[in-house]
Amino acid sequence: MKKFQAEIDVMPKKEILDPQGKAITGSMKNLGLPEIQNVRIGKHISLEVEADNEESAQIKVDQACRKLLANLIMESYSFRVVEVL
Repeated sequence: MKKFQAEIDVMPKKEILDPQGKAITGSMKNLGLPEIQNVRIGKHISLEVEADNEESAQIKVDQACRKLLANLIMESYSFRVVEVL
């Protein structure tokens, strides 16, 4: 078995209202940064997974995202997996 590091980003879908992102976007004007707009707030998850190969590790991470880490009704996710040497 090899060890892999996965970096996962979970974000609200574009059509879903993001009140936290909207509040931060509004605050940017108060900070003198009106050029920063359309802020979206998500979460970043880092984990290790043991698998025979990278493809198997990706499948396991995808299953974890679909079953637990992301709410697929409201969120989308992306990830990358690299072998830990």
